[in-house]
Amino acid sequence: MAIVSQSELILQRQEWKRNGQRVACAAGVFDLLHPGHIRLLEQARGLGEVLVVALQSDPSVPSGGRQSSQAAATPSRADGRIAARQPITPATERAEVLKALAAVDYVVEFHEPTPREFVARLVPDIVVKGGEPGSQESAFLDDEAVKAAGGQVVRVALEPGYSTSLLIERITKLHA
Repeated sequence: MAIVSQSELILQRQEWKRNGQRVACAAGVFDLLHPGHIRLLEQARGLGEVLVVALQSDPSVPSGGRQSSQAAATPSRADGRIAARQPITPATERAEVLKALAAVDYVVEFHEPTPREFVARLVPDIVVKGGEPGSQESAFLDDEAVKAAGGQVVRVALEPGYSTSLLIERITKLHA
């Protein structure tokens, strides 16, 4: 389990490909890790011999608009849409927590608003996404980008009752 640079990981990917190892990739912010994150990553791990978690850097998290449920979001708009916010936990700490999980082999940070460019360079065999097709959760990385990079998309149902937004809401109520 290691935190690596994108270039290191892409070099390693070539060796995995030569050895016939399938690479699964899950991407997100993974702020305030909860059982829903853990279950998604455990399911992702079962789909390949290597699990790479692409972690969104702090500056690249959009300050407004849509993002995945794995991204840092709080329901705060009158129209019901989710307003984005910066992660509570810095990326270096989120990476450290993720690398400590048994299911995770490698953590790599990406600096764009979506993992699309990283996925195109890594060319994982499987990209694991939370949520249903067309949902806000699946908007973080479109299926065509994954398929164009030669991968397959596997969707994992979100765990009811678990989200970073719910954790923040609970904390806010407890300390109000």
